[in-house]
Amino acid sequence: MKISKIIILIGIMLASYGCYSLKGISIAPDIKTFYVDNFYLKTIDAPSDLDQIFSEKLRQKIRNESSLNYSDNDADISFSGYVANYRITGLAARDDASVELNQLTIDIQVDYENTKNEKDNFSKKFSFFTTFPSDSDLQNIQYQLIEDILNQITENIFNEAFTNW
Repeated sequence: MKISKIIILIGIMLASYGCYSLKGISIAPDIKTFYVDNFYLKTIDAPSDLDQIFSEKLRQKIRNESSLNYSDNDADISFSGYVANYRITGLAARDDASVELNQLTIDIQVDYENTKNEKDNFSKKFSFFTTFPSDSDLQNIQYQLIEDILNQITENIFNEAFTNW
């Protein structure tokens, strides 16, 4: 009985520090809304809908993993930016001058603005890659590769914005 009272007391003390935490994230209590602007393409090599796919994936990540509400007007925090790079590079050269593996890399430039606490603002490029066999038909696997890369990039952006360790 005494232990449960101590646990409850510790929980109340932690909750009173002015922020809440879900899945290791920390969001100030005065932050209630977020906005994700439509990112744009700044590279000609990417699929034409990559910017839309990324923008929606970031919106969904924040909706699903925080208690913030989406707002088009006067949001407490906002994300904007562009797809800076989409490139396929040959890796693992063979003796016949061909390659065994390819690497798809996507770079996304993100500008994060926190209207409640400007010291949290950042402008940063997030990058991730995945490899695939060079004999694969890129048209058949491209969107799965993009999905895998964007999952990691949105995770990294989310962590950068909402973890203050």
